[in-house]
Amino acid sequence: MIGDTARVARPATSDEFGDTAPNRVGATIGVEEEFHVLDPATGDLVPEALTLLAHPQGDHDPEAELLRSAIETATPVCRSLAEVRTEVIASRRALIKAASEHDVAVATAGTVPASGLRSMGVFPKERYRQMAAEYQQLVREQAVCAFQVQVGVPDRDLAVAIVGQVQPWLPVLLAMSASSPFFADTDTGYSSYRTIIWSRWPTAGPVHGFRSADEYDETVRTLVESGIISDPGMVYFDARPSARYPTVELRITDGCPRVDDVVLLTALGRALVVTAADELQRGVTPVTARPELLRAANWRASRSGLSGDLLSPLGGEAVPAIEAVRLLVDHVGPALETNGDADEVRVLLADLLARGTSADRQREALRRRGTLSDVATLLIAETRAGVDDS
Repeated sequence: MIGDTARVARPATSDEFGDTAPNRVGATIGVEEEFHVLDPATGDLVPEALTLLAHPQGDHDPEAELLRSAIETATPVCRSLAEVRTEVIASRRALIKAASEHDVAVATAGTVPASGLRSMGVFPKERYRQMAAEYQQLVREQAVCAFQVQVGVPDRDLAVAIVGQVQPWLPVLLAMSASSPFFADTDTGYSSYRTIIWSRWPTAGPVHGFRSADEYDETVRTLVESGIISDPGMVYFDARPSARYPTVELRITDGCPRVDDVVLLTALGRALVVTAADELQRGVTPVTARPELLRAANWRASRSGLSGDLLSPLGGEAVPAIEAVRLLVDHVGPALETNGDADEVRVLLADLLARGTSADRQREALRRRGTLSDVATLLIAETRAGVDDS
């Protein structure tokens, strides 16, 4: 997510939900999604985000992203998976309708095959122009889309501690979301090539634990004052405390074409944050995973998704991906039960494992006829599946 700052999922306030609004970790959640803007006939990226932004979409107006071929939506503050599903569908429906009225299409995935073929130019906003001038080729290659889960955490020191505690588990979420095997009309050999592109930012990737919110804020301040980044919104850690709201943002996942996968990963992300908070509040020794192993775990997940080994979040050894997923679900099981999400997660996870990741499905679409435009057609169709008839 390149946008200025996150804009959803702060904890509920009394004004929004009444004086009895819960103020616990995980009481509120929200999702931000990024979409590629495409020519529906060819699958090529088109620089038409500004056109869609000018199209009124009611309560679901999107926002600009870094490149003119990308656009972002956000849910309002939600308190349940059912609300997340409803709001994701509503946001997608409004965006898809606007796109169709302007003879373009939208699709969410880490990349589309046409990503990287030619520069789309940055959105006409001064912040983005400055980024293009500073980061050059890095910006020109950012034809990638992610989705982000935000989980309400009322205490900032706790939020910072949670960021460190969840690090070893995040690559499993990445592997489950993998949707970017193609770049510049080439099979990259990766399941999430978006991760490789994204990791080039100076602040992207996993982080070692911070001892306090003050230490975290001082680190961000140093990055800004040194000129490495222009503002706190450019902290692209895989997880971070929000710069604006009392939330933890999980930022590691590729864009997910299927709404079911968005809901599944939102549930697991919330449960992971709730579990970390519970561990820390019970005095469990904070996680101190080696940064080298965290980076390696990210690379492994981006390379093979769920088709090969992942690094165990518990010990760092190579384990089959399905075993790493099982470890994650076992780890967050009590939180899933507490949140009322366990039954839905079981169903959605079984479906994901049966279907394979988006990267798997995209490669299968290419194998059927050998045409990359079929991959873009698949992503457009999956992005709108369940939206038109909901």
